[in-house]
Amino acid sequence: MANNLNRLFSALSDPTRRAVIEQLANGRASVSELAAQHDMAMPTFLRHIKVLEEAGLVRSMKKGRVRTCNMQAAAMNEMQGWLAWQREVWEGRLDRLQAMAEDIERHEQ
Repeated sequence: MANNLNRLFSALSDPTRRAVIEQLANGRASVSELAAQHDMAMPTFLRHIKVLEEAGLVRSMKKGRVRTCNMQAAAMNEMQGWLAWQREVWEGRLDRLQAMAEDIERHEQ
């Protein structure tokens, strides 16, 4: 699980790749349509697509000369589960810290 989370977070650490995911949230698009939104050479852009594919966030299919990409939203479920768990852990810690601060404040008065 840790390796998969590492791949997912690493893939999303780049602003270009996050922008591609945002673009694909509206539906599938060709690589050339996606690349048109970014100021970079096509080989560089294709490396970003490859990273997203290796992380399981994007799937591409080639039909003739057109490569079409679509987002694999299920890949984000693992991230969402991990983030929800972290939120629970930290909210619990913050709640205990707040209770402790309130207790100290009551004793000082």
